[in-house]
Amino acid sequence: THKLFHEAVRSQRRGLLVVDEEHRFGVRQKEKLKAIRAEVDVLTLTATPIPRTLNMAMASIRDLSIIATPPARRLAVKTFVRRDDTRTLEEAIRRELMRGGQVYLLHNEIRSIERRAEEVRKLVPDARVAVAHGQMREQELERIVGDFYHQRFDILVCTTIIETGIDIPTVNTIIIDRADKFGLAQLHQLRGRVGRSHHQAYAYLLTIDPSAMTPDAEKRLAAIQEADHLGCGFTLATHDLEIRGAGELLGDEQSGQIQTLGFELYQQMLTKAVRQLQTGELEQDEEQEVEIQLGVAALIPDDYLPDVNTRLQLYKRIAGSTDAGQLEQLQIEMIDRFGLLPAAAKILFRLTLMKQLARQLGVRKISGGDTGGSLHFIERPPMDPLRLIELVQAEPKRYRFQGASRLQFQDDLAEPNRRLEFVEALLARLCAPESR
Repeated sequence: THKLFHEAVRSQRRGLLVVDEEHRFGVRQKEKLKAIRAEVDVLTLTATPIPRTLNMAMASIRDLSIIATPPARRLAVKTFVRRDDTRTLEEAIRRELMRGGQVYLLHNEIRSIERRAEEVRKLVPDARVAVAHGQMREQELERIVGDFYHQRFDILVCTTIIETGIDIPTVNTIIIDRADKFGLAQLHQLRGRVGRSHHQAYAYLLTIDPSAMTPDAEKRLAAIQEADHLGCGFTLATHDLEIRGAGELLGDEQSGQIQTLGFELYQQMLTKAVRQLQTGELEQDEEQEVEIQLGVAALIPDDYLPDVNTRLQLYKRIAGSTDAGQLEQLQIEMIDRFGLLPAAAKILFRLTLMKQLARQLGVRKISGGDTGGSLHFIERPPMDPLRLIELVQAEPKRYRFQGASRLQFQDDLAEPNRRLEFVEALLARLCAPESR
C-alpha cells in the first residue's frame, strides 16, 4: 500500500519495485518511490497507462510490454451509450436479473445516492437493493459488500469504490450514471468490474443530452464504445493521450501541455532528443528545416477543401514527402478526390519540392523579393563548393557571395511566378549532376 512512502519504512536490499495499478499513483508519489532506492528495477502494471507514462514508453524513455491475451473463455463486455431514462434502466436490470445475475449501478454522488436507490426500488420492486459508498463505516461497508458477494442482494448502488479490487463473477451488468463525467481510463476500469467469468457482460453508460456535454466527453464516450474488444486497454490509452495531451516529462502534470506545439511535432522533437542522449551524437544538418520566404501564397484554400481535419492530414502528408514522385502522387490523389488544384495549392507543392532540393544542397533558408534574394547555407553543406564558385564566376552581375554562407542573386523578380521559376531553376542547376 502507500505505506511504502512513509520515511519509517526501510529495507536493506531493494532490487525490484513492482507498482500495481500505476494509474492510481500521482507523479510525486512515483518519483518518491524512485528516490528511495539507488539502483532498483521498476515494473509498473496498469490496464490503462496514463498519458504521461504512455508517451514516455512511445518515446523510448521507458520500455513497454503489452499483454493482450485474455483469460480462457472470457468474453468482451458489450458497451452501450444511452440517454438516461427509466425504460433503459429497467430493461438493463431486468435482463440481468432474469438470467440469475447481479447488477452494479454506479452513482458517484453520495448526497443523492439514497434517492437513486429508492428510484430503483420503485422501478424494480422485486429486486433487493443495497447502497455502498466510501463515507460509510468500515464494518457496515464490509458487511454490505460481503452480502452482495454472497448474492443476498441483486443490485448494488455504489460510487467508484468498486473501481479496483472488486472481483464478483456473478455481476455481469454495470450501469454508470453521468458517464460523461468520468475519464476514459476510469470508464475502462469500471467496465472491467463485470465480465469476470464466461458469461456475456454488459455496460450501460448513461448520459445527459449531448448538447450539454463537452466535446472531450463526447470523444471519450465514442472511444469507449468503439473499443469494446478484449485487450483494448492500450488502444484506449492512445485515445486518452490524443484527447488530454502527454503531460510533462520533468514536471507533475500527467496530461496537457503540448497543444501549442501539436502532438506530432512534440513527438518528433522528443524522439530526436532521446536518440541524441542514447547515441551521444548531435543531429543537426540532416534534419534541418528549410525556411522559404518568397512572398507567395501557398496553402490549401477553405473553399477547395472545407473539412479542417482532411486539410491537416494533407498538409502533414505533403510536408512528410521525401521526393518528387511522392508529391506527384499526392497531387493526382487530390485532383481525383477534390477536383483541379487551385493556384495556391499548386504553389504549395512547388515550395515543398524546393525544400526537398534545398535540403539536399544544405540550404537552410531561401528569401526573395522584387529585385532578388539569397540562399543561406548551413555551416558545412554537402554540395561541392566549386559549383558555387563556378556559378559566381560565370555570371558575376547576377550572383555574388555575401559572407561565408550566403549566396545573393539579383534579377527582375517583381512577378511572383517569375520569382518561383528563378529559384526553381537555380536549385535545379546546383543539384544537376556534373558533366565531365
